[in-house]
Amino acid sequence: MRSGKEPILRKIKDGTIIDHIPAGQALNLLRLMAITGREGFTLALVMNVESRKLGRKDIIKVEGLELKPEDTDKIALIAPMATINVVRNYEVVEKRKAVPPKVVEGALKCRNPNCITNKPNEPIKSKFRTISYNPPKLVCEYCGHVMTHEDIVKQLLSEA
Repeated sequence: MRSGKEPILRKIKDGTIIDHIPAGQALNLLRLMAITGREGFTLALVMNVESRKLGRKDIIKVEGLELKPEDTDKIALIAPMATINVVRNYEVVEKRKAVPPKVVEGALKCRNPNCITNKPNEPIKSKFRTISYNPPKLVCEYCGHVMTHEDIVKQLLSEA
């Protein structure tokens, strides 16, 4: 039994740590990042651990993969409170907060079948504005349809 003071996971030499993931969302993030376990990365996953900030949280450590800043936007749509730590030579060299982008363009499809972005003869990319950050909620710039966090997660994962 753990005393609560010992670390759950060992340190990684080079890679990425995603912390403060809402409990139960780590597997969704791995799927979103297309990490299956066959890529050769050393992967550590802790789910449903105690957190002062969230109550319960998940943590992902991927040794050998350094996430780019642009990867943070999609992560933020699933885990808006997440922290992305880039590790080099056992030291955190960069820390980023996952904040849903103000505008999401072309990455999601409007769920309104009558939206102009869903018309086959219209060359218009979808464009959503963030109206809530935690949980993320988006509104279509063209028809006003609101995408809930659940809608966003389902859509991102169906494309992953």
